[in-house]
Amino acid sequence: MPTVVTITGSPSHPSRSAALAQHVGHQLVARGFEHASINVRDLPATALLAGRADDEAIAAAIRQVERAEAIVVVTPIYKAAYSGVLKTFLDVLPQLALAGKVVLPLVTGGTHAHVLALDYALRPVLVALGAQHIVNGLFVLDKTLVMSERGLAIDSEVEQRLAVIIEDFATSVVRRASAPRAD
Repeated sequence: MPTVVTITGSPSHPSRSAALAQHVGHQLVARGFEHASINVRDLPATALLAGRADDEAIAAAIRQVERAEAIVVVTPIYKAAYSGVLKTFLDVLPQLALAGKVVLPLVTGGTHAHVLALDYALRPVLVALGAQHIVNGLFVLDKTLVMSERGLAIDSEVEQRLAVIIEDFATSVVRRASAPRAD
């Protein structure tokens, strides 16, 4: 089964975005996908800020992205843009790191005023990295994600919308993985 990598771009711990990424990862594993995750906040900050793709931990994360058939990018929105932590990681990826991959963008934010950041801030960067198949993403209000000791609780309406998006993503990944390659 194809491998999906979730990339979480939240600088906070704990994080609603990270919990959402983990939830999506579990949903994909339940569908039979292989899953790996990259939490950018755990990568060495000095090497990231210096753009050091040769750093051992950053190079390993880049290899995970390159080997995956699909990528889920999850980030909080700050001041109408995806997080700076995510930006530093996307900057060290090779120019066409997302070419040939199915990509699912998911963003969290405190107000509906940030909803356009998904399409006007994050999506263009994913395209610049070679992503040609970006499925419909989802903006999720922070207040619809409640974290507790028992895990993440998602508002039922958001959970339903997320389930549809995950199904679309999974179907797209399987379809792309099984398509004959033009060599």
